[in-house]
Amino acid sequence: MSSLNEENIEYFLTITKDNIQSTDESFTLENLSLGDDYKPLDVKFEDKSGNSIVRKYIKGERRISNQTLPRLAFQIYENDIINLTDSERESFPICNYHNNDDVIYGIYKSTEEFKKEHFNSIERMHYWYGANCEKEFVIYCWNIFSTLAFVRECLKKFGKDGDKFILTYRKKIKTEIDEDTTNNIIDNNQLNISRNQYSRILMSSKNIILRGAPGTGKTYLAKEIATDIVSNGMFDKYESLTDEQKDQIGFVQFHPNYDYTDFVEGLRPNIDDDEMYFELKEGIFLEFVNKARANYENSLKSPDRIKIEEKAESKLEYFYELVENGNINFKLISGNEFTIEEINTNKGKIKVYNSNNEKIKKITLNINVLKGMLNSDKIFDKASDVTKNILHLKTSMAASYYLSIYNYIKSMNLDEKNVENIKNEKLNYVFIIDEINRGEISKILGELFFSIEPGYRGKRGEVSTQYANMHPDQKFYIPDNVYIIGTMNDIDRSVDTFDFAMRRRFRFIEIKAEDQAYILDDLADDLSEEAKKRMCALNKVIENTNGLNRNYDIGPAYFLKLKEMNFDELWSDCLEPLLRDYVQGMDKEEELIEAFKKAYNGVE
Repeated sequence: MSSLNEENIEYFLTITKDNIQSTDESFTLENLSLGDDYKPLDVKFEDKSGNSIVRKYIKGERRISNQTLPRLAFQIYENDIINLTDSERESFPICNYHNNDDVIYGIYKSTEEFKKEHFNSIERMHYWYGANCEKEFVIYCWNIFSTLAFVRECLKKFGKDGDKFILTYRKKIKTEIDEDTTNNIIDNNQLNISRNQYSRILMSSKNIILRGAPGTGKTYLAKEIATDIVSNGMFDKYESLTDEQKDQIGFVQFHPNYDYTDFVEGLRPNIDDDEMYFELKEGIFLEFVNKARANYENSLKSPDRIKIEEKAESKLEYFYELVENGNINFKLISGNEFTIEEINTNKGKIKVYNSNNEKIKKITLNINVLKGMLNSDKIFDKASDVTKNILHLKTSMAASYYLSIYNYIKSMNLDEKNVENIKNEKLNYVFIIDEINRGEISKILGELFFSIEPGYRGKRGEVSTQYANMHPDQKFYIPDNVYIIGTMNDIDRSVDTFDFAMRRRFRFIEIKAEDQAYILDDLADDLSEEAKKRMCALNKVIENTNGLNRNYDIGPAYFLKLKEMNFDELWSDCLEPLLRDYVQGMDKEEELIEAFKKAYNGVE
């Protein structure tokens, strides 16, 4: 298995009628079975003038799979292949894994013809053409290199001088090595950016909502989009991401009882030293945004500035350890001594005790003030420097305590971090709100309506939250590197109450059942084909039923249950109860259910 660096390197395989060459030094035509260890990212055709042709996808077809390269060849040379005689198609070379192996030949007219030669265990590559997919070509296809002979033969027979195909690919990660998985990445000539068609819509719009019938795979697609964006087009399965990349994706599901304190922030009870009190806690969205905001603001800093802040953070952490391990006495400018009773980094507080102060013996300091002093390029010689430049007050009793602790921390000697190892790359963060229409939006978001607006990302969209009096020095904004995906079912009754102010802030994208049919490729080969046929047949009848429409289609997510049950069980336990809810109160309910069942079972 390759290292992490190899997994993130993009290789380019160029195929001409005379040569096949890769930027990957380990590539060899002597052993094309090595293609099992690689994942495709992109593919295109170029003529000698540099004009490009990319793959046109059929509805429900998975983007960028092991089959995409030969599919593009079929797309370009469709008419030439149609005009071949039966014997020419039968003798058309497709694959030769090793020099000593027999060549695999044959462009077949149907799946049945293909199975006679290659059995059911071989993954087959379909290419449909003509109106309503009435005809198909089927050839052998296993890994990303298995059809190189086919593509090269197409260039020899039908191509012109200078024509070439370019396949972009990468090394599989460990979890993909033994899987026959494929990416859902759309063609894009620009590298190192997201390739999914919905990803590009999201990155330009900032906020999108995937809407459609139940079970169409909207949540599945949302995770694919998020994975594609945070990995810069390298992966489409969430499980393939590193822990750091997974941390760039947030997820929540709205429900009627969800509110502002869950999503943004609110007071929560806590107990400390047997004393109960309320403290302000960040909600899931605020916590996520603050993480993205820290990265965004860090990306704007110079390495030297980051080095200063890293050094300050290291000194503070070491200081915390010293205080915890021993009783350190500090001196004020007046000569009075004080001690630190407690440091609570979660609350950002330091409690100090001064037995010599008759009026106020205990004072609570803010850790962020100390960070500000350590990160500042200003000089702090006296307490007034602290009040003026950091606290922005005329006078403060706490200033002397800050100055004393500051001088102690500054005097500590620690090894400085190497600035070359400091990263300040801006990352993308994607927050998914599942069932967004099931929550009361105005109650959940409050004043965040304004900040979510795509045109008000960044500091120009700053707002004071409902609890601003508890952190007056902080304002909330959503940085440019945060993207929001919502999902919603069109037939959900709560759709009617969906806030119109939110509708204006999101771009709505309809997701149809047939567009997501590729999800069923995760099933066994024959099971997948049968599931797709039954789903399409059932949905046609649903759409033609008075009172129903395509918003009531049955999505592919339902058919994934075939991993645990058979078709009869899927009908009786999952689909029929749902369809009965659809037609409840209509005329001839039983006749409608019978019509649905016949379509599902393939009865004309």
